[in-house]
Amino acid sequence: MKVTLLFPGQGAQYVGMGNNLKETEVYQYFKKADEVLNYSISSICAEGPDDQLKLTQNTQPAIVTHSVALFEKLKPILAKKNIEITQVLGHSVGEYAALVAAGVMKFEDAVKAVHLRGKYMQEAVPVGQGKMIAILKLDGDIVKEACRKASTADSQVMPANFNDPKQIVISGHAEACDQAVKWLEENVKERFGAIPLQVSAPFHSALMKPAAEKMSQVLSDIQFTPNKTPYIANIDAKKYEAGTDADKIRKNLIDQVCGSVLWTQSIQGIGSDSKFIEVGPGKVLAGLVKRILPDAQILSLDTPESFEKLEEFLA
Repeated sequence: MKVTLLFPGQGAQYVGMGNNLKETEVYQYFKKADEVLNYSISSICAEGPDDQLKLTQNTQPAIVTHSVALFEKLKPILAKKNIEITQVLGHSVGEYAALVAAGVMKFEDAVKAVHLRGKYMQEAVPVGQGKMIAILKLDGDIVKEACRKASTADSQVMPANFNDPKQIVISGHAEACDQAVKWLEENVKERFGAIPLQVSAPFHSALMKPAAEKMSQVLSDIQFTPNKTPYIANIDAKKYEAGTDADKIRKNLIDQVCGSVLWTQSIQGIGSDSKFIEVGPGKVLAGLVKRILPDAQILSLDTPESFEKLEEFLA
């Protein structure tokens, strides 16, 4: 049986995440995160307020913590059934949780790194200068063309997330993002959607270069080891077999800060003969997978009931 673990990214968080794990052994990961960060991320996850949880420097460690805790709950169940994980992948910041699961990074290092990642991404661009817009119902090639046409030396936009075949998020300077939408309106006959996202910075764009440079330093100080489980990288949708050079994995994470998240391409490369398990808050990735591979079997682990369904799902 092929089993693929998926780890969600920013946008999947919600106040109350992890509360159903409080009576379990894996809740220790929330307490570990508190110690690493020197403030109570567990309280922010449990009680909010929502505006605190939505701060990028809190959101990212919150999601990674919740995801790793769920993974630790899942791991003995898979081991008992002698099920080997075929591959892991994460959406944007979820890639850090995936790499913890793959044995590349220690949990504590990942939490510290993503807290700084969130902070540096927030600081990279003054508020109001950047923008992200979800383009719906259009193919990737035409969205890429719109970004090319709208970009100048001083004002740039690029595809940031290929979330599913008809949902591509563009990111960059606010003016260039608006120009890309205008170009599409003038040059595309089909009806499409353009929805500005409520985000604090233009993630996964060239404007994140200052954050990438700082993350390069942060990650160079963290011990990476070759992966024990194959993983698929956001930056190139390529599967890296177990034993990949640790420096290559580190470089993939640095490049990911300014690069596009090739989620659609990654899932298409896996195919629907694998069973997918979403390990983290919410069900965002389950929805994306279903739109990419309608025949895929996927289970999201964010509720106690989902662990009850796991037995049947893995049968």
